Amino acid sequence: MMISKMALPRRTFLRGLGATVALPLLDSMVPAFTAQAATAANAPRRLGYVFIPMGMNPEPWTPKEVGTLSQLSPSLASLTPHLNDVTVVTNLDLENAHTTGNHASSNAAFLSCLRGKRTEGSDYELGTTVDQIAAQQIGGDTPIPSLELGTDLIVQVGACDNGYACVYQNNLSWSSPTSPLPTEADPRVVFERLFGDGGSPEQRRAEMQKNASILDWVLDDMSRLQRQLGNTDRVKVDEYVSTVREVERRIQLAEQQAGESPLPDLTRPTSVPEDWEDHVKLMYDLQVLALQADLTRVITFQMAREASTRSYPQIGVPEPHHPISHHVNDPEKLAKLAKINAYHVSLFAYMIDRLKQTADGDGSLLDHSTFMLGSGMGNPDVHDHRNLPIIVARGGGDKPWGGRHIKYEPGTPLANLHLAVLDDVGVHLDSFVDSTGHAIEVMEPVSLSD
Repeated sequence: MMISKMALPRRTFLRGLGATVALPLLDSMVPAFTAQAATAANAPRRLGYVFIPMGMNPEPWTPKEVGTLSQLSPSLASLTPHLNDVTVVTNLDLENAHTTGNHASSNAAFLSCLRGKRTEGSDYELGTTVDQIAAQQIGGDTPIPSLELGTDLIVQVGACDNGYACVYQNNLSWSSPTSPLPTEADPRVVFERLFGDGGSPEQRRAEMQKNASILDWVLDDMSRLQRQLGNTDRVKVDEYVSTVREVERRIQLAEQQAGESPLPDLTRPTSVPEDWEDHVKLMYDLQVLALQADLTRVITFQMAREASTRSYPQIGVPEPHHPISHHVNDPEKLAKLAKINAYHVSLFAYMIDRLKQTADGDGSLLDHSTFMLGSGMGNPDVHDHRNLPIIVARGGGDKPWGGRHIKYEPGTPLANLHLAVLDDVGVHLDSFVDSTGHAIEVMEPVSLSD
């Protein structure tokens, strides 16, 4: 750990045998910033994308009001506490997703706006995704340029959808047209990537058997740090460390439960909670920790995969998601699809809560973040890629973001919004794939008519 007489460097780490714990932004770090960023008010912007599969039921999803919102729709109601921080965007289109591999293309085109090469082999080809364009410009300032997360671990070879390789369906992020970035679903693997492995594998296993924490490896360094901090910073560090411990405790609990299971699922990592909602929330909490410690500024999260057969009996949907999505306008199936939509959005609301509750500089992590939730499919019954369900969460209250429903002319490219989101985090492009508007101009809707 390096501490100057005047201030802590922003890149201050607690170190121990095999463990490295980054710290959140502290008041005592502010004087160490450059002249351009000499106050906590200039905290870096973060960027995140959350993917949900198989579109939505548009009636309960779409707000009745256009423009300024006073009320959210039933499917989005869980976001009501954050009404002024969310923008609902409708009538966006993924033209290049209209192809035979509609589930594969829905996933692949979401961040690329491109049609992948049809192949069942390893000669796949797509394009660099927007998150990786951002990572190339703002990811170099962090230890981890970008995080690619999910909740499903699936094979990466063979065909998954009408002649399209599984790679298109399994990976949101591509660093080049031929380089998909693997999605990680195991919380333990993510935790250790963020904080180190706590020594050799043998040492870590021995410590795990004693229910030890990775933080125990850095106690000496932490004690030295605490003696040099003011009261406010001491409280911040204590709260942050408590959160790290709680996340690790939940990972250890999942490992213990998996070990005690009489019929273990050998395809599931031992640190994946049995309950899917617990898994999702744990992955969200890991994202918040990564952003809070400025370990990364770019994240993608595949909450669930296309063609998922996961059921949700806890919300009254015991049937698999994929068959429900082919609703043929059956009122019962449409109602269940709406329940799934609302459930997925409520988990996104959990993430927004966590971002808003986490201090960062002179505000919260949400004030310095832009997160987009959406799907590459509109009407799943016909595998349509028009009128996509899209929500942008962004704190800070800067217009034109927040408390709005922006309804574009039908067929407006999703690429236009990608430009706007990139622009919002300081990454400026003149165009992206099939975009028709500049990043700033696009946020003014073409039409507010019904």
